[in-house]
Amino acid sequence: MRAYLFILIISALVAYLLTPMVRRVAERGQIFSPLRERDVHSVPTPRLGGVAMFGAVIVGLIFASQTPFLQRIFSDMGPIIGIAGAATVLCVLGIIDDIWDLHWITKLAGQALAAGFMAINGVALLSIPFGGVIIGSPRMSIIITILVVLVTINAVNFVDGLDGLAAGVVAIGGSAFFIYSYGLARDASPESYANLASLITAILVGACVGFLPHNFNPARIFMGDSGSMLIGLLLAASTIRVTGQVDPALLGEERVFATFLPIVLPVAVMFLPLLDLGLAVIRRLMAGQSPFSADAKHLHHRMLRLGHSHARAVLILYTWTALIAFGSVMLLLMPWIYVVCIVGGLFAITLLFTFYPLRVRQKAREEIS
Repeated sequence: MRAYLFILIISALVAYLLTPMVRRVAERGQIFSPLRERDVHSVPTPRLGGVAMFGAVIVGLIFASQTPFLQRIFSDMGPIIGIAGAATVLCVLGIIDDIWDLHWITKLAGQALAAGFMAINGVALLSIPFGGVIIGSPRMSIIITILVVLVTINAVNFVDGLDGLAAGVVAIGGSAFFIYSYGLARDASPESYANLASLITAILVGACVGFLPHNFNPARIFMGDSGSMLIGLLLAASTIRVTGQVDPALLGEERVFATFLPIVLPVAVMFLPLLDLGLAVIRRLMAGQSPFSADAKHLHHRMLRLGHSHARAVLILYTWTALIAFGSVMLLLMPWIYVVCIVGGLFAITLLFTFYPLRVRQKAREEIS
C-alpha cells in the first residue's frame, strides 16, 4: 500500500507543479475555451490541462519502475507500452483538438486507434467473469476492448462540463476502484500482490488530485480533451486489467462475490458519466441529431437549472459518485444488509440536498401568492 501511496503522491505533485506552467503556455498561445451558448463559464479560460496530467502519468510510471515492490509489473513491458502509447496518442489528439477543434469523426477514429494499440499490446478483455465466459477470438477481444474504451472515454468527456467535475468524479471513482483491485490482488496472490490495475489507478487518482486545485471553481485552466480522453483511457485500462484476470477458485468463499464486481464496479464508478452519455445519445437521436452534437441538457446543466450554485452542483455530483462507487466496494467488506441500510440512508440525504432548491422555490411561490 505504501508503494502505491508514494506513486500517487508523486503523480499529484507533478500534476500540481506542471499545471501552472502549461497554463502560461496556453495563455501565450491564446489556447482558450471559446464562450459558447451551452457553456457555464463567463470568461475565456486556457485549456491544455491534460498535458500536465499526461506528464504526471509518465513520471508516475518512471518512478514506479524504480520502486522495488512494483518492479515485477515491469517484467512484461507490453501492457505498459500499450497504455503509455495509447495515452500519448490521445494526449496529442486532444492537444490538436483543443487548438483547432477537430471533427467528432476524426476524434473517434483517433480514440479507436489508441484503444486498438493498447489492446494489441496486452490490455484487452480476455473473459467476462460472469459465468466464466471466455472471449475465444483475439479479433473479437480487440473489438470488444475498443468499444469499452470508446464508451468510457466519451462518458468522461461528456461529464467534463463544470469546473472540477470530471477530475473529481474520476478521482473519487478511481479511489473506490483502487480499494477493490488492491484487495482482490491480495486475495489472489498474497505472496506478491503488485498489479498493473492498482498502479494505473493510483497514478490516475494522483494526476486528478494534483490538477484539481487549479481546476475547481473558479477554474484557472481546463483539462480540455487532452485531459478528459486521457483519464477516460486510464480508467478503462485499469478496469480491463482486472476483468477476467482472477480465477474465482483462488478466492475464499466469502470473497467469491468479488469476481462479479468487475462487471458491477466499473458501471458504479462511471454511473453518472455513463448515465449522462446514455441520456444524451437517446435525446439527440430522438431529435434527429448526431449523438456527438452538443447541447446544454447534460446532468450538470440540469443541476444548475435546479438552482444550485456552480460549486455546490459539483460537490453534490461528487457525493453521488462516492455513494454509488464506495457503496459497491462496501459489499466486499460487510454483509449486504448493512450496506443497503447505510447506502439507503445516505441516498435519501443526498436526494434531499439535490432537490432542495425545488422546495425553496415552491415555498417562495406560496409566499408570493
